[in-house]
Amino acid sequence: MGSGVSTENMTDEQYKEAVDKLFAEVASIRESNPGNRCVKYLTREIFDSYERADQMTLYKCARTGIENKDSGLGCYAMKPEDYTKFENFFDPLIRDYHGAAADAVHVTDWDASAVGENGVLDVTKLGLEELSMRVRVGRNLAQFNLPGLMDQAERIKFEVTMLQAFAKLIEDPEFKGTIYSMSPNHGEGVENPNLIDDAKYKELVDAHVMFKDMDADPFLKSAGISSDWPYGRGCWQSEDKQCIIWFGEEDQLRIMCMKKGTKLNEVFDRLKKLLDKVESIDGIEFAKSDKYGYVTSCPSNLGTGMRASVHVKLPNLTSDGTDAKAKEVCNPLGLSVRGTGGEHTPIGADGTVDISPRARLFIKERDIIQALFDGISKLMVKEKEAASATTTEEAPKEEAPKEEAPKEEAPKEEPKTE
Repeated sequence: MGSGVSTENMTDEQYKEAVDKLFAEVASIRESNPGNRCVKYLTREIFDSYERADQMTLYKCARTGIENKDSGLGCYAMKPEDYTKFENFFDPLIRDYHGAAADAVHVTDWDASAVGENGVLDVTKLGLEELSMRVRVGRNLAQFNLPGLMDQAERIKFEVTMLQAFAKLIEDPEFKGTIYSMSPNHGEGVENPNLIDDAKYKELVDAHVMFKDMDADPFLKSAGISSDWPYGRGCWQSEDKQCIIWFGEEDQLRIMCMKKGTKLNEVFDRLKKLLDKVESIDGIEFAKSDKYGYVTSCPSNLGTGMRASVHVKLPNLTSDGTDAKAKEVCNPLGLSVRGTGGEHTPIGADGTVDISPRARLFIKERDIIQALFDGISKLMVKEKEAASATTTEEAPKEEAPKEEAPKEEAPKEEPKTE
């Protein structure tokens, strides 16, 4: 039992032997990599509680953590209903990762009218000027398998569904835009009207409009998410370049809005408007869970599926050329820090970093944008403190006035004895 190994034609004895071997490997990884949550919660007892067909689906969900021993999470759902069907595996893992109580239930709430000052979160109040702001969410359609289980035919069917939705979306003057697709065709003999060439694809990737080939990511490859590249992959971009919808990435849809400005709520509000517009189109129903909110491939993004971020200059906290000090400050504030080009990219030459709240699940959407504002506020205090410390260290020390060397006293004459 492993990547590329079929169990369909195995006898019961052969299958049991394969499962025994699998769980010997799981036990070994559990010992060598205690931070791997997948193998921590994947027990033989849980596995044996399912029929063979479901066991194979559960194995596919867990394969990333088994093949990539250094995983922190190590699992991806294959179908929206997997979070319910395999609840005895996923639920404790999810609550461990998100630090949630056993009875916590996700609640969706976008009403930001009460945040900030009358619904406005203005960073000029924090002494900042215009910032690069971005908010994105991950979504999947209820009628399809999740990306890890989709084959080429289903990826094409999903893309065609989205192309019909985009045609409706661009009828709205606010969301006019362009569709770019990488699918070579839409089935044998069926041309793709939105197909782009390699040069255009590279141009879009370089401009951060399109995502890269995911096959280079070992975690996504193990999960089957990068399979059938480039079928079912592409994006829509609004005319004003401020909204993008990726289709066919880790989640079927990554819907994002971005702009430069001073009011965080503006980009948040526009994303909500775009989401409502997309979800109102016939044939579009986002997959949801009663317990975990919006369903995503990776349990780390469940709930809101949201990442809200800004680019902030922290020249003093990054004075050593790294984001180590910034991360040290941001971690207790519930903020993640990464380079301006995305995860595992360097910080800007001027000390610019990407800041975002870590929480996704068991938190309301409106509270994420408030957490970002509050986090920036506290972070800027630390940045000023770092500036003061640097100034103190660099300030030239006043030289103490030179004291004249003490004159040597003439040796005292011994009193003469009379």
